[in-house]
Amino acid sequence: MRRLTVLGSCGAYPEPGRACSGFLLEWDGFRVVLDLGYSTLPRLLAHGVPDAVVITHEHPDHCIDLHGLFRMRLYGGMREPRLPLYCPPGVLERLGGLEPEVDLRAVFDVRELPGDYQVGPFALTSVLLPHYVPNAGVRLVADGVVVAYTGDTGPTPLLAELGRGADLFIVEATDRPGRPDGQLMTAVEAGRAASAAGAQRLMLTHFWPGNDRGLAVAAAGGEFSGVVLAAGEGVVVSL
Repeated sequence: MRRLTVLGSCGAYPEPGRACSGFLLEWDGFRVVLDLGYSTLPRLLAHGVPDAVVITHEHPDHCIDLHGLFRMRLYGGMREPRLPLYCPPGVLERLGGLEPEVDLRAVFDVRELPGDYQVGPFALTSVLLPHYVPNAGVRLVADGVVVAYTGDTGPTPLLAELGRGADLFIVEATDRPGRPDGQLMTAVEAGRAASAAGAQRLMLTHFWPGNDRGLAVAAAGGEFSGVVLAAGEGVVVSL
């Protein structure tokens, strides 16, 4: 089984029935989760426990449910072997304030992003992208199949290389009203990034609550000639 399942698709906070950023990537029995924002953990556990976790940055709509996974392993007798966790340093600092008595490294084998690693069947490369805090966009390659994910980012030429030739390029398209300083993307900008990358499929995600997702898909489609998908909880994409 080679597929990606959307665990959550909202930015900032979850809409009713939805969750914040999270994706489960499954490849021949290996499971790696990309981000664990609000309300993603129960959806993840419905598919089983992951073999590795990648967190793009420390904002809670991308990492807060990592704390729930930590508690599940700590108190559920799952400390060993430690679970590989790939993340920028700020993630541990942010979540450490919730559990100061126990170091998160008690259950997580932490590898710092950005960096290049072998994650099960995937070659993972990463790059810092512009955002309010350090955010690592990630690119995972297995058997020639490429999945790339921006986390949160502003427009940058780095996106063209991150998503170069990707079979699936997951790009945030917040379309935040009154976006102040170019640290987030619009759907139009996401379409441009996918076009510059020569990606095959674009998945929009991190929708601002209340935004019309159909309009976002249409806006991105005006800039990108490939397939445009809207992330939605439970959506499955074959790879």
